[in-house]
Amino acid sequence: MRIATWNINSLRARMDRVLAFLERHEVDVLALQEIKAKPAQLDLTALEAAGYEVAAHGLNQWNGVALISRVGLSDVRTELPSVPAWPEDGTGVVEARALGGVVGDGLRIWSLYVPNGRELDHPHYGYKLRWLEALRAEGARELAADPAARAVLVGDFNVAPQDEDVWDMDFFEGKTHVTEPERAAYRAVVDEGFADVVRPEHPGPGVYTYWDYQALRFPKKEGMRIDFVLGSPAVQKAVTGSFIDREERKGKGASDHAPVVVDLEL
Repeated sequence: MRIATWNINSLRARMDRVLAFLERHEVDVLALQEIKAKPAQLDLTALEAAGYEVAAHGLNQWNGVALISRVGLSDVRTELPSVPAWPEDGTGVVEARALGGVVGDGLRIWSLYVPNGRELDHPHYGYKLRWLEALRAEGARELAADPAARAVLVGDFNVAPQDEDVWDMDFFEGKTHVTEPERAAYRAVVDEGFADVVRPEHPGPGVYTYWDYQALRFPKKEGMRIDFVLGSPAVQKAVTGSFIDREERKGKGASDHAPVVVDLEL
């Protein structure tokens, strides 16, 4: 089975790219983030004609996640238990940042769009940390219920776990994505048993998944590694290969993220 994750930065704007990517790489399951649409706003005709089932979760023109599968899609869940609402002042809602489903022969996959955090003194930063704690708790629950569970947590984590995961640590001083609380929250998910299954084959430095549109970051190779496939122990043993498709960051109308692809022999 070939799975992939991609922050698409508007599915409606890049549907043609998604279709071409699925066909070119023969992807079985694609998790998307930042679809930026309600499900009713999406024209899924071409995907369905290509043999894919689609589950999408979006509340407005922000955020939004989706799962696209040609190997079945069941037990779809649209939020993580205990995830906080935003804003956290009693007026907020649970944002469309998580979508889980079962694909293939019992693989639970979550498409995740972790909050950005904005600035260190912004309430969104604390919200981000609490959101990651909810993710850790769900991962722990999954493996406590079944240590042999086939589960993957994939998506845009908006955290660069290691210094080598950004092009210049000095540039990020005083900014989000690289702070110790964020990295500790990410490590807490990993420590529950969900390991990055791509890094062993593609270590850094210089291995990135995101490049800002501004300041010519992509041609300058000034990127960040913030998109991950975290697999349970059973999934870790099943990995046969992986790659980051940098070609998808090129050309007119590209997303600012590249897809991360993993092959599994389950």
